[in-house]
Amino acid sequence: MNKKTVRDFDPAGKRVLVRVDFNVPLDEHRRITDDTRIQAALPTLTYLLERDANLVLMSHLGRPKGQRDPRLSLAPVAHRLQELLPGYQVYIANDVIGPNVDILIRALTPDKPGNIVMLENLRFHPGEKKGDPEFAAAIAAMGDAYVNDAFGTCHRAHASMYAVPQAVRAKGGPAVAGFLVEKEIEYLGHAVENPKRPFIAILGGAKVSDKIGVISNLLDKVDGLLIGGGMANTFLAAQGKEMGKSLVEEGALDLARELLARAGDRLHLPTDVVAASEFSTDADASIVSVDEVPEDRMVLDIGPATVAAYQQILADARTVVWNGPMGVFEFPRFAQGTFAIARTLAGLEQAVTIVGGGDSAAAVRDAGLIHRMSHVSTGGGASLAFLEGKPLPGIEALDDK
Repeated sequence: MNKKTVRDFDPAGKRVLVRVDFNVPLDEHRRITDDTRIQAALPTLTYLLERDANLVLMSHLGRPKGQRDPRLSLAPVAHRLQELLPGYQVYIANDVIGPNVDILIRALTPDKPGNIVMLENLRFHPGEKKGDPEFAAAIAAMGDAYVNDAFGTCHRAHASMYAVPQAVRAKGGPAVAGFLVEKEIEYLGHAVENPKRPFIAILGGAKVSDKIGVISNLLDKVDGLLIGGGMANTFLAAQGKEMGKSLVEEGALDLARELLARAGDRLHLPTDVVAASEFSTDADASIVSVDEVPEDRMVLDIGPATVAAYQQILADARTVVWNGPMGVFEFPRFAQGTFAIARTLAGLEQAVTIVGGGDSAAAVRDAGLIHRMSHVSTGGGASLAFLEGKPLPGIEALDDK
């Protein structure tokens, strides 16, 4: 990675602005149900704290649409962070900017390091998503340095991701990557630019249109591309197969034909599927050939013959990138294909296995295999944008080495 990291500056005595991704799931009682994203930031936070910095943390939570919503306060996150960092003091601000926040920030003095102020939900302010430079300047005024450890939002040019690091740099401070962002870029970058071969990509999810850029960018790089999920229906329909009531993107059929022609024998499609009577967890379902999908049924998972064929292709792989489930994995009956692929990747001891964020990461987590992958990305949209070859604003804004 050609960007500077936290190792490239001395944080001692500084107030360090750290953009984290604490967009964690909450239940109806506002209790955190999965603190993976908080845990993922701890290496960067402890590194800075142990080197006598004070921290000002920034994150969004949910989609409050630019207005204050008590249900999306970061207070539960601050409480959980305090439990994870018992040797330090965590304070929650009642806003992102303003006089009350300034009082907390001024208390973070060089002679008393090791304190953490968590600003309130960034998206309570419309200036965050708009990338408002005045909003960004007000945040930048609170810190001497900026660290981006929020890979999940690096593909968005929001104020905290793009304008704040620029404002910090304008006043002479460093703008660098945290350990989590560094790890994400190294794994994904290595896969795209210099993979060990054979290099296999697995793409699932609902729509071809969501993955056009990824498919186009990876086609000339991979040795094999395995397709599953709803997007496989569109490819199969493009081959002239009848897909019953399955989700098919009619507007993407020509594109699917172009991709099939370009890919040749590198692109692999299901040969059998699980076809269900309706989109329901307890729907009547049967395994059928892709040439025999009943007109009154819809495809909700890949079948066992397809799993076996994909496992054979993966057996010799040395680099695997997986983005998107193989079926409707939210329904246990139609999660078998996805979980089988997850187990296969977990067993590839000689391969680098990289799982994109979002549903793919959730599936690996549900299968209890998250620690058996080489890397599980914390950002679905960001990892997708990276695999497409798009520049990520949150990375572009950081200091070059």
